[in-house]
Amino acid sequence: MAEILLEARDVAKHFGGVKALRDVSLSIRQGEIFGLIGPNGAGKTTFFNCLTGLYVPDGGGFTFAGTPLQADAPHQAAERGIARTFQNIRLFANMSALENVMVGRHVRTRAGVLGAMWQSAATRAEESAIRQRASDLLHYVRIEDRADDLAKNLSYGDQRRLEIARALATEPKLLCLDEPAAGMNHTETAELRDLIDGIRRDGTTILLIEHDVKLVMGLCDRVAVLDYGAKLIEDVPAVVQKDQRVIEAYLGA
Repeated sequence: MAEILLEARDVAKHFGGVKALRDVSLSIRQGEIFGLIGPNGAGKTTFFNCLTGLYVPDGGGFTFAGTPLQADAPHQAAERGIARTFQNIRLFANMSALENVMVGRHVRTRAGVLGAMWQSAATRAEESAIRQRASDLLHYVRIEDRADDLAKNLSYGDQRRLEIARALATEPKLLCLDEPAAGMNHTETAELRDLIDGIRRDGTTILLIEHDVKLVMGLCDRVAVLDYGAKLIEDVPAVVQKDQRVIEAYLGA
């Protein structure tokens, strides 16, 4: 059995009197696609936000790659090897697709302020490597022909792919995708599934939030279900989709 990459232990988050997460515990194994599903308001994105440093949990915590994860800001999570996309696309609209991906490389670069000012040989070499890696990632997600186009001028599906390419630019061990298929048609969803499966085959573990239950059940190795901030079940898709608690959470008792 593969090693545990991420372990969440009793993660809690409160907003006033609202308990968005109620002592959620789960584990994600190295090399798997792990699905996190549940009705609207179940706490899925709140869990992502706690994991990636946007929120500080009110209880519990995470262990990542064998050591405690202390991420009080998104850049700290990125430095540890956790990258994410967002439910609502967050690109730099007036930058080109290539420039958006290059920004993602910032967390792995070495050049400081002086190097950028004086444009030393090392800085120029690093800049060239960043540009090449960004170009390679655009090819990887199949939008290399839109490299010079402004992000705001890309189609919705291509913007989703661009956001994934930017996240991959940080060289993540864990890629967290928040509803990547939202708003996509059948063809775009099928292409996204192939891309996600390819990312996993190339060695990146994936945590996926998605409302397309058919996509989740056909793609994920294991699935956890949240409802009103609490975990109902964590198991393989065949077991999860037959669980009465899950059926009631989605369809009502």
